[in-house]
Amino acid sequence: MKVLDLCCATGHAFEGWFASEDDYRGQLERGLLDCPVCGNADITRRPSAPRLNLSGARAPAAEIRARAAPDAGKDVSTTVLGGPVARLAEAVAEILRQTEDVGERFAEEARRIHYGEVESKAIRGQATHAEREALADEGIEVFSLPVSLPAKNSLQ
Repeated sequence: MKVLDLCCATGHAFEGWFASEDDYRGQLERGLLDCPVCGNADITRRPSAPRLNLSGARAPAAEIRARAAPDAGKDVSTTVLGGPVARLAEAVAEILRQTEDVGERFAEEARRIHYGEVESKAIRGQATHAEREALADEGIEVFSLPVSLPAKNSLQ
């Protein structure tokens, strides 16, 4: 898994996770990458340092908690994932449960629903920045999730 530092033309910095360098280039060429903040599709790769897995060099979690805070008895995952992060994860999970994934056919399906060609339903999928702008021009309301969606069978 490659984690790349990316930036849109308006200056928003964000991370992208890709299976390989070819995967990144392919998604970029097909217009599948856009800024999770503003939707800008003019994406560039920023210089980044490699990430090293140093799990064997870390102190045990209990030792880290004991040094970190007075409430060191708390479970680290509860502390890190509590509050707004947990609510966001729950909201994304709810969106996934209540929508049908139409993949790259998103713009086409959104139009069919809007114009009454098919029964109304909640959908999600991928659309380029240009497709989202065209939908908006037609009065079709869509929004981009500012998060990467997890695998279909798990939400961490």
